[in-house]
Formats: sequence, C-alpha cells, structure tokens
Amino acid sequence: MSSAAQPSLQVKPLRGWQLPFLQDTCFTDLLPMLQRSLLLQGAERLLHRLAPRPALASEIFVAFRDPQIPLGLVVSQRLNRSGSCWQIQHLRSSEASLEAGEAGRMAIEAALVRAAIQGSPNAASWIATSASTDSNRLGLLRQQGFQQLRHETLWRWEPPKQPLDRALPSDLQLLPLNRRTALAMWQLEQAALPAQLRQLLDRRVDDLLDQSERPSLMLLDTNRQQAVAGARRLRPGSRDIPELELSLHPGWQHLLGEPLQLLLEQSSSGLGEVLIRSDVFKHEHNQWLQSLGMAPEGEEVVMARSVWRRHAPQTTPVVSRKLEAVLGQLQPGQKPIPTPVER
Repeated sequence: MSSAAQPSLQVKPLRGWQLPFLQDTCFTDLLPMLQRSLLLQGAERLLHRLAPRPALASEIFVAFRDPQIPLGLVVSQRLNRSGSCWQIQHLRSSEASLEAGEAGRMAIEAALVRAAIQGSPNAASWIATSASTDSNRLGLLRQQGFQQLRHETLWRWEPPKQPLDRALPSDLQLLPLNRRTALAMWQLEQAALPAQLRQLLDRRVDDLLDQSERPSLMLLDTNRQQAVAGARRLRPGSRDIPELELSLHPGWQHLLGEPLQLLLEQSSSGLGEVLIRSDVFKHEHNQWLQSLGMAPEGEEVVMARSVWRRHAPQTTPVVSRKLEAVLGQLQPGQKPIPTPVER
C-alpha cells in the first residue's frame, strides 16, 4: 500500500473497547490504572463540577492509524483541586510506532501531548518530568512549549531500622502534618519553592493535604510559630518506591545536620528504601545527603508551560450602547447622549 493510501494519524480519548488491544509490553504496567480511570471518569467530571475535590481519575488519549493497533498513549491528571495545573504522568510509544522511524515516533508523541493539553481547556499550566539523559523527550517537551524549571537528583536511601535517639534544640518542635498544621507547612513550601514553579503549581492548603501521606512531619520554630523544615510522604506515583519531599526554609540552612536527620528518619519510619529529591545546584545540601549514606539514583528535569487562552471580546447590547454613547459625546456639534442606566 502506498503511503498516500495509508489512514492518517488519529488521537482520541481512550474507550473501554480499546483495552484488549493495549497488550504491547510498554502498556502492560499501566493497565490497572487505565481500567480504574475508565470506571471513574464519569464520577470525576460530575464531582468536579459540584465542588473542588482531589482528582479521582486520569485523562487518557490514544494515538492510532488502525483502531486495533495503538501507536502510543498519554496519561495526564490535574494536580490541584481547582484544575488550574495538570501533569503529564505517562507518555508511551508502542513497538508499532517504531515502523514510522524516530521522526515519526516523535510526531506521534507530540500529537499526544497536544491532545492532552487541548483536552483540558481549564488548565492554566502543565508540568512534565523527564530523565536528564533523555534528550529526545526533553527536545519534544521544548517543542511543545515546556521550559526547564528545576534539575533534580534522586537519592536512594535506606533509613536506619532503629533511628538514633536525638534531642531537638529547645526552640524546635516536631509536629505531624494534619489539617490543623497544614497552613504552616504550606507557608514553608511557598518560601522554599522557586517563584515560577510556585505560581504554576498553584498549590493550596487542601492540595498539600491531598498529595501527602502519613506520617508527614515538620519542624516548627516555637518562638516564631513558623515551620522551618518539612518532610512529606508523597502519594504513590509512577514509581514502585516511596518518595519523600524535603523542604528547608532558605533562612534555616544551619539545620543541615542532626535536626534534619531526625526529621528524615521519623518521616521514613517503617519504610524500606525511599527516594529523596534535591536540586542539583544545592551543593551543600547534596553533600549532606550523601554523608547520610544516600546514593544518587539518577537525575530528572522538571519542565513546565503556561497555557494562555484568548477570550472573545464582549459584545453584549449593554456594552454596545455604552460605546455608542461615548462616541456620540466626542462628535463636534452634537448634544451629549445620556448613557442608559441599567436597573
């Protein structure tokens, strides 16, 4: 068959009848999540219209030329209750896409990313991550308007089974993250995150609680009643290993040592190995993590983009009458036209 006779690429939302055709090895680990999302998508849309809630289901788009031969898929999910920030969770190409060559595969993935963004019209920003060594994925994201915001090292750590018994300084208190203390942790993260990333994530207090598991802990400065360090257990994501997010207030770098070690050990209590993220440019921070016996697992780049929506100009009769009134008053020799008053 000539290339001109081949059907064009199509990208459509995943439907239940397509699941039996997603047997490629690159999709098999996603099948339980895909099934769950299909079951919950109706409830997700209904509940989100009624009130801001945590995301129940992911959005999935499939690329294909033959409906029975998927070429790739993208999985995205909103990151906050308002729906202003979304994340690309998975972007996969099947073995069948390799027949199109490297350029063809990149075109398939680009079409999937565009479909995900266009399929979430209320999103104002998007987040995606990529291994720092995956130049193709980084190039694809840049082509779709994503820019690098952070470059992170992933540290693998096996916490001690018996944490050392340490005493905190008298002005520090170890507190759990819960609804009563969440505002203090949120304020800490606002201070610790880069400004642009903070704005794009648009994370509120409820979002912080939605994305955290117990025990997530913080160190509170009792004199100022201010959280100065925190360690959050993140909700399970795409990795099969628990992940901790460590936050340290910029003005409290002197806590690198026993106070922060106590915080990490208590937060990872009962876990085997964990992953901890750290900005590659925070050299002192990374040296301290390495001194605890952590091994670098790899590096990831956090990419983000904003979505600007063009709104149609307002042309209601009320606006038109007011505009005519203003223009009439500017014409020489004309009596002023009174502006209608709306009741």
